[in-house]
Amino acid sequence: MTQDFESGVRQRVRALRQERGWSLDDLAERCHLGPSTLSRIETGHRRLALDHVVSLARGFDVSADELLGTSDGGGDEDVIIRPRKDVVRGATTWLLTRPADPSGRVVAKMRFAARKGPLGPQVHPGRDWMFVLSGTARLVLGDREHLVREGEAAEFSTLTPHAIAGYGRAVEVLTIFDHHGEAAHLH
Repeated sequence: MTQDFESGVRQRVRALRQERGWSLDDLAERCHLGPSTLSRIETGHRRLALDHVVSLARGFDVSADELLGTSDGGGDEDVIIRPRKDVVRGATTWLLTRPADPSGRVVAKMRFAARKGPLGPQVHPGRDWMFVLSGTARLVLGDREHLVREGEAAEFSTLTPHAIAGYGRAVEVLTIFDHHGEAAHLH
């Protein structure tokens, strides 16, 4: 590997680790390398060998090409996301992040139909965040109902029973889920 190329890989390793909030010990456990070895790899005090790349890619759950930065080819396909429309439990969803995004978050645009009467709340670990793009969202949290209007945002613990619907008409929201929210709302 050339020095510049290897330096880029080292930077990606550190950035991925820090982006996920992992310590060297956390990464070491995932990729079966010692924390001191990882530290020396990140700082350039140890040569980056092919077996390190394979172990690190497994630890981060990415391909070796992604870790090496050789999978992007520089084309539009790598930067432009073309969301697919899905309908799950009456909500229309467009995923705006790639599957297995390294941040662990899922960003989606969602459309909820207007509904009157009681909503079927869900409970799961994690936090949800939403921004109302158009319409008014009827957000039920526990035994309270909130109206979140266009241009407003809401963030809440999903351990509280919660449900969302349009108020008066359909509502479109931009939402960010952690992996618990993704599993509960999108699958």
